[in-house]
Amino acid sequence: MPLSQALQYLLAGLTSGAVYAIVGIGFNVIYSATGIINFAQGEFLMLGGLIAITLQRLLPLPLAVAAATLATGAAGVVLYLVFIAWLKNPAALRMIIITIGLSILVREAALHVWGDQVHALPFFSGDETSSVAVLGARLSPQVFWVMGTSALMVATLGLFFRFTLLGRAMRACAESPTASRLCGIRPSSIVALSFFLAAAMGALAGAAVSPITQTQYDMGSSLAVKGFTCAVLGGLGNSAAAAAAGLVVGVLEASSIAFLPIAYKDVVALTILLAILFLRPEGLFAPRAARRRRRAASAGPAAGVPAR
Repeated sequence: MPLSQALQYLLAGLTSGAVYAIVGIGFNVIYSATGIINFAQGEFLMLGGLIAITLQRLLPLPLAVAAATLATGAAGVVLYLVFIAWLKNPAALRMIIITIGLSILVREAALHVWGDQVHALPFFSGDETSSVAVLGARLSPQVFWVMGTSALMVATLGLFFRFTLLGRAMRACAESPTASRLCGIRPSSIVALSFFLAAAMGALAGAAVSPITQTQYDMGSSLAVKGFTCAVLGGLGNSAAAAAAGLVVGVLEASSIAFLPIAYKDVVALTILLAILFLRPEGLFAPRAARRRRRAASAGPAAGVPAR
């Protein structure tokens, strides 16, 4: 394989992997605060892209993307308040079924609003004819927007959890909801914030990738599977590892095109997921992930969901 072609696969994989990483981090943000695995996370990317496409007809592109991010974050909070917040210590299986149902609900609502056509935002800079040469590989300028946006979100989220009062409150709720409540923290508000952050991050990534991959109502399911693969590969609750796992999954997926028909590209993520679940279900960073699972198990099923 020529070097330029190998580099093309590598850069394409890193671009896709950056998006998968954001989905995986979205899984972890909610899981860390609530113990819930939210299988509607992929729909937030789809929803953010479609809302931005609609608003772009009325607003400048930066404002449309910002408004879509906030609107999708608000939608995540509404879904939590309507379908999850009122539950009292629900079983993990029940929460999985609920979030899968929410995924279907959001997808069908998007189908009725936007139809089954493929939509796309304009390129943030340049257009589809402009490209940048990197050691013989050709890249769209939008690739740099996608990777830069993903890197910025990962760094900002890390700083948020480490240095801000709200971030520390979310970490405290993840450690012990009961102790956090005794310290004056309202777990219900923290959980709502986690849904807002996960949805908003997904929406921003969905808007950034829309000019490259285009946006359709049914794209969320595939992204959810790949994002969940990244979250499991890195160890549930470990966002930094999920980001690295996203890049790994993206590169492996892109590289598979050189050896397999393109129709089998999505099989790569499923194969990785099944292999992890069979061989190392605690993820690559076992100690930290295992501790989080033990804490969640000791606090009861779906312990992060506050009782009303």
